[in-house]
Amino acid sequence: MRLRALLDTDALGLRLLGGEAELDRTVRGVMTTDLRDPSRYLTGGELVLTGLAWRRTAADSDDFVRLLAGAGVAGLAAGEAELGAIPDDLIAACARHRLPLFAVDERVAFADITEYVVRQVSGERAGDLAAVVERHRRLMSSGPAGGGPDAVLDLLGSDLDLRAWVLSSTGREIGGAGHPLPAPVRAELAGAQQAAARTGRPGPHRVAVQGRTYSVFPVRAGSGTGDVRSRVLSDWFLAVEADAGEWPAERLDLLQGVTQLIAVERDRRDASRMVRRRLAGEVFDLVRGGAAPAEIGARLRAAAPVLVPGAGGEPYWQIVIAKVDWAGGEVPAGPVAQALLEEVLADHATQGPDGADRIAVAHAEDTAMALVPLTGSLPGPTPGMVGAAPEPLHAEALLGLLRGPLARGLGEDGRLTVGVSAAVHSPEGLRGALEEARHARRVAAARPGRVCVAGHEELASHVLLLPFVPDDVRRAFTARLLDPLRAYDRRHRSELIPTLEAFLDCDGSWTRCAGRLHLHVNTLRYRISRIEQLTGRDLARLEDKLDFFLALRMS
Repeated sequence: MRLRALLDTDALGLRLLGGEAELDRTVRGVMTTDLRDPSRYLTGGELVLTGLAWRRTAADSDDFVRLLAGAGVAGLAAGEAELGAIPDDLIAACARHRLPLFAVDERVAFADITEYVVRQVSGERAGDLAAVVERHRRLMSSGPAGGGPDAVLDLLGSDLDLRAWVLSSTGREIGGAGHPLPAPVRAELAGAQQAAARTGRPGPHRVAVQGRTYSVFPVRAGSGTGDVRSRVLSDWFLAVEADAGEWPAERLDLLQGVTQLIAVERDRRDASRMVRRRLAGEVFDLVRGGAAPAEIGARLRAAAPVLVPGAGGEPYWQIVIAKVDWAGGEVPAGPVAQALLEEVLADHATQGPDGADRIAVAHAEDTAMALVPLTGSLPGPTPGMVGAAPEPLHAEALLGLLRGPLARGLGEDGRLTVGVSAAVHSPEGLRGALEEARHARRVAAARPGRVCVAGHEELASHVLLLPFVPDDVRRAFTARLLDPLRAYDRRHRSELIPTLEAFLDCDGSWTRCAGRLHLHVNTLRYRISRIEQLTGRDLARLEDKLDFFLALRMS
């Protein structure tokens, strides 16, 4: 049982005086003592009951609490019968040592609390062992129609009082027991799981997030063998709000069995995606092969409802291309990127009658291509590329979703680059969308970082051109313009480069730039004049402004 359960039991009449953040500690037993040093009788996890007879002076409180905290007790409950109120020095000592402190009303007997705790703890231990066989029978007999991961998690909550979630590699919640986790917590758990998986350490792994302790258990679909990099970016895992390091072997075995049942569900979903993968491959083959729009449209209609959304709006599609590069290249990159895109995009498309998402992902060599069917009311009847659409995929949103968790799974030897097309609402637009996504991915690949995403909107600006400037040309161009300024900044500890960046960002406005840099306009004019003298350029000329702008972007 947990300390929190004591407060929820009105018959015990306990009041919490401190340690609210520690109420999820597990209680393994109970001990009543008034010894000044009871530590030799403690094994850890106890709720200690005391009448405060050991306290002679205020200094005694810190000594007593320090010994309890060192022994690993779960909490302290002090009776009010002896002193009438819990001393402030004891409250302060418990706060210093992060030990939860309860006040026991003088009308409540320690024996009543002891009986309650013993009954709860003993019942849990017996229930853990007695229910294992029945629980497995119920789960295994449920089959594919048994409710998926939620059915498993409901049993963990009802039978073992464990809050648990099944999460994807990006922190997407696949199943939960009615208590959604905040997105930052899910992302942190996903990143921690991937980092632990890269080390090869067996689970469960202990993760502390926002003052709470979680244990994460990997869910190994398929064989679960081979190079960890082939699966770390798309693995599911089970997150339990508890410290599994305190569990007996029987409970650990039970949770490992639960992960095996969830793995069966994962395998079932993967099998259901085989048809969509094949259909996506056929469509992309037609698009890349230059097939007539009528032929592509016929193939899309034949694939309905998998690749064509049903009623509720005009169908349209986006294409997403992803590539995972590993140092050494010994891991097949195409299947890795394919499995990753299926997990990433699962929440970004409509669902079919069977509840499955309509994401269809194929891979060719080392690149994965996703055809994402969506619905909505599109502006105007113009066929082909669409400038805007309701709830399309956005590069910035995808980057925010991927960068945190996946960067840790990629480690020091992996890199993910993604390109996102605009929306198209006819087969005629699919070829252009595919080329758009390809070019966007190349733009992303030219950027630094472990995870990079670029969208179609970046292809209509200089951003498209910069990645394809040869490195030697890039270095020569930036050195000619910026090296004199950098050298001057180093010698004089000045800020010509930041001033130049701010001046261009303010479109050459002296007033706005001076305000942004908190400078007098005359000081700003002096700095710009120095830049012009060092480089031989004139920042009043559009051409020179453009050259400086490009040099800064390429540096």
